[in-house]
Amino acid sequence: MKKNFVIIISFLTFLNLDAQTPNFTISDSLFAIGRYKMALKSLKNHKPSFLSNYKKGVIFESIDDHKKAIHSFEKALTFKDDYKTKLKLAKSYRALKKSKKAIKIYEDIIAKDSLNLVLKYQLGKLYIITKNPKKAVATFKSLVKNDKENANYSYHLALSYALQGKRDPMINCLIATFEKDTLHIKAITRLAKSFKKLNDKDSTQLFVDKGLVISPNHLDLNKLKINQLYKDKKYAETIPLLINLDTLYKKETYGMSMLGRSYYHLDSLKKAKKYFKKLSFTDRENFKANTYLGHIAMFQKDYRAAWFNYMVATTKGKEKRDEEYYGLATMFYETKKPKQAIKAFENAYKENFGNYRALYQLAKMSDDYYKEKKIAYRHYINYVEKFYDKDEDMTAFVKRRIKEIKKEYFLRGESLK
Repeated sequence: MKKNFVIIISFLTFLNLDAQTPNFTISDSLFAIGRYKMALKSLKNHKPSFLSNYKKGVIFESIDDHKKAIHSFEKALTFKDDYKTKLKLAKSYRALKKSKKAIKIYEDIIAKDSLNLVLKYQLGKLYIITKNPKKAVATFKSLVKNDKENANYSYHLALSYALQGKRDPMINCLIATFEKDTLHIKAITRLAKSFKKLNDKDSTQLFVDKGLVISPNHLDLNKLKINQLYKDKKYAETIPLLINLDTLYKKETYGMSMLGRSYYHLDSLKKAKKYFKKLSFTDRENFKANTYLGHIAMFQKDYRAAWFNYMVATTKGKEKRDEEYYGLATMFYETKKPKQAIKAFENAYKENFGNYRALYQLAKMSDDYYKEKKIAYRHYINYVEKFYDKDEDMTAFVKRRIKEIKKEYFLRGESLK
């Protein structure tokens, strides 16, 4: 007990000594060894001044308490206009995503010191964050002019043009970035994506390959490579790349989804089913997992499972669900439920008016099911008007049925209108 009393007296003496000392040696020493609470208590004993508030701000900044740091730095600036304090204040504003307040500080400083390229670079990035492309472009143009070798200036100028929707200047700046720094992975990735949007396969592949040499496990570049292989129906080549991504990026469902699709197209239905089941539990909103599970069930003649998965897919899906309704219709057709099949084909066509197969099946099944041919005739006419050049055999059948129905109704003296 006596020992604890001596420690308390010693600590109080310690704080009183700091208060009487004109400098901040004791608070600085405490902060240097991580005793920030004791340092703050020591600073409270000092008369409010620029330095006492500045040091409080530095302590709060170090523990990411930016709200209190801002308060302290702002109080410090009421005693003295100080460049270093303004920078720290701006940094805390940025940490709290108060970018506009940070911009105001940077603009005021640069107005007095236009050659401060470091600060101008930070300001330019803030213009991009706050979606002010006009000022961002002007800032990074100025920076590029002052330092033509700096690849990051060109890269951020490209981002500024992207905000303006200026594709060609953006690509030119990205190429300039790559020429200055052939290892600039962000520029390489954006170039690959930009050329992909332009459907320039060779240029896309060029930058994808360059990027993957630098960063073999880069997610976006691997996706671009895999998507192209998948489009080219080189499903077997996607498998090792997808397994790698699925192992590295546990929270990503891309690898899982594409593994299911690739195995499905390779007729490895057991493996495909495994990945689609996993996907359906991992990503509850991914209705395509259920779509493929429905397709697999149809191959296996498991109509109950097919019905269940197609129904789940049509319920969960927020995008076009014509593939799902088409699968459901096929299941109804194979289980001898023509009326439900017709309804499902109709839903498939309504979901996507460009799905000519759905319209064809709707017309044909209506023709087979209903004695009255006016409904089928209307669908056949619609098909010929929209999709006569899609499938030669289908079109030939449709034209023949139109002719036969017209003849039948003419002989009966009935109108098809």
